Amino acid sequence: MISGFTPENGKACLKDFFKVPPDVYPLGRLDYDSEGLLLLTNDKSLNYQVLHPSFAHEREYWVQVEGVITKKALDSLSTGVSIALDGKKYITRKASAESFTETPPVPERQPPIRFRKNIPTSWIRLILHEGKNRQVRKMTAALGFPTLRLLRYRISELSIHSLLPGEMIEMDKKEYYQKLGLDTLI
Repeated sequence: MISGFTPENGKACLKDFFKVPPDVYPLGRLDYDSEGLLLLTNDKSLNYQVLHPSFAHEREYWVQVEGVITKKALDSLSTGVSIALDGKKYITRKASAESFTETPPVPERQPPIRFRKNIPTSWIRLILHEGKNRQVRKMTAALGFPTLRLLRYRISELSIHSLLPGEMIEMDKKEYYQKLGLDTLI
């Protein structure tokens, strides 16, 4: 689905699944092929504080890539990768990258990702402090490991830890701000 409340190109959007007050909107987006944590709010002051790079909120992604990920690729993801942004070369900020030793506990994807019996896949945990458009996909592709499945697992201390796809947790402003590390602004 589209991670907004306005349908695009006939694709389902959030309003097709969730009943929320009309002033609620998503903080940031997930592209159509990504899944995971999406923050919703009606607090307009949060947009800048969560999305602006100067706040450097941790964003943890669980990424399934095509191929067996190498230590060299993980090191490159950690130190910075050259990607294209708006037609210009951009070096990503330092990050944390590690491979999962086992498949992480994620629900089956609907629709499932493409499956190739003779091509192995790897799962990596990638923690960024920035959120450029399609950044994770561009980073892994630049290193020869195309992203097959991408889940945003966490932003600061807000995570999808015990949530299933389509579930929502409502929380008060104080808890929301605390989990985003913004409790000094309340």
